Amino acid sequence: MHPYLLALIGGGLIGLSAVLLMALSGRVAGVSGIVGGLLPPKPADDRTWRIAFILGLLLAPTLLAILTGDNRIGAPTVGPVMLVAAGLLVGVGTAIGSGCTSGHGICGVSRLSMRSIAATATFVATAMVTVFIVRHVL
Repeated sequence: MHPYLLALIGGGLIGLSAVLLMALSGRVAGVSGIVGGLLPPKPADDRTWRIAFILGLLLAPTLLAILTGDNRIGAPTVGPVMLVAAGLLVGVGTAIGSGCTSGHGICGVSRLSMRSIAATATFVATAMVTVFIVRHVL
């Protein structure tokens, strides 16, 4: 199957999941907020749907691999130190920005939230600068 078609299908499924989560529970599909809601000292009353959402994120590539023989996830192109540093920076950024690319970029932009549009533009610009620095400066 052509990679563009797979990207189109994947994007459609992400959009569908965001719409369904909003329609069925009134919640925004912001992955950092969903994961953050699992960490203490958050209340345990809404853990079930959060765990189900995260399991879905983890099981989807596994199901794809079973059905097609390839999960389409490439090996990391950087070492573990860079991966940990990147993860920590993303965590700090989502805390400062009050959300992540899924919450702001998918759900917020589709609702024409100016705050989310500004946050998403900042995410993209920061990512571009980061890639340039990592690939051409370091």
